[in-house]
Amino acid sequence: MVMPIFEKYIDELVEKSTVDVPAWNIEKALEGKAVGWNYIDGCMILALLEIYQTTGEEKYYEFANAFIDHRVREDGSISGYSVDEYNLDNVNAGKTLFALYDINGKEKYRRAIDLIYSQVQTQPRTAEGNFWHKKIYPNQVWLDGMYMAQPFYMEYETRFNGKKNYEDIFGQFHNVIEHMRDPKTGLYYHGYDASRTVFWCDKETGLSQNFWLRALGWYSMALLDTLDKCEVCRECEEEYEYLKQAFVDLTDSMLKLQNESGLWYQLPALGGKEPNYLETSGSAIMAYSLLKGVRLGFLPEDYRVYGLKAFRGICNAYLKEKNGQLSLGGICLVAGLGPADNPRRDGSFAYYMSEPVVEDDAKGVGPLLLAYTEMRRLD
Repeated sequence: MVMPIFEKYIDELVEKSTVDVPAWNIEKALEGKAVGWNYIDGCMILALLEIYQTTGEEKYYEFANAFIDHRVREDGSISGYSVDEYNLDNVNAGKTLFALYDINGKEKYRRAIDLIYSQVQTQPRTAEGNFWHKKIYPNQVWLDGMYMAQPFYMEYETRFNGKKNYEDIFGQFHNVIEHMRDPKTGLYYHGYDASRTVFWCDKETGLSQNFWLRALGWYSMALLDTLDKCEVCRECEEEYEYLKQAFVDLTDSMLKLQNESGLWYQLPALGGKEPNYLETSGSAIMAYSLLKGVRLGFLPEDYRVYGLKAFRGICNAYLKEKNGQLSLGGICLVAGLGPADNPRRDGSFAYYMSEPVVEDDAKGVGPLLLAYTEMRRLD
């Protein structure tokens, strides 16, 4: 019964949404800000396009196209987007443009793709060569940012730039593996400061204190989706296999921490520590990664059960009916590191526990919908 109930939930969310006020952007609603161009909506719109491509249901495409069309002008400029912010989060919504351009061929979407690529070309970098997460976070690499930017970068290189910068993309993943992976657990720390100066980092390693579930999920998706957009060639085959193994290794490390409910804890390595809790968004991302990893042949077929367990566990624990409508709970609204004028965001256990837990936010709904599309494809 889980799948029909989940379909009903998604339909209710779309019906409650407009292009200016989507029902799933809880972060902007709480801030009282207008919805512009952001990774939250990008995640959800990409998921709607995936479910359209999986089911052929026009209503999902129609909403997704109307949402993006509302923001992209004829010259390719984007309302609410500025290259000069150098914010990797804002690259994420650019992934929707590839899919829409393939479906309807609107040239303004192609121009907008080029605009976002111009940010990728000029994004500030650490000494090792990785993109800064944002201009306001100098010299910092966050796992989140690898998902926001690298699959877009890879898709552009594959489709429009003759694979000229494949080596750069692989190199940025190499640096994350070298600097941010913990060899004892196989997990990755949330953030890394190459300058080793920011208040939240270890001054010897540059690393933040903890492994955060959603960041680990974003990074798992980054590996998976970047590989999916790569066109394997003789020159890149070794690097491709290296990243594929990194994805498998991370998956195996995460499976050791999967709760019997199917979910993972907000800080997965500290599952028994109060008030740590089972969290929806990161668990949904892992469900997607497991199911898509099986479909692509990166993971053995018997790993499918772990992805299904995660999807069903989330729905059983957090998809509830309220006042005649369904609602998805257990979603960490946001978590980050700094900036310098925000010492509360120090990467400590207490900090991650302090962030609000909300319902129906796209950071949980979008990945769960992506996992659902993978269930449909596997079936």
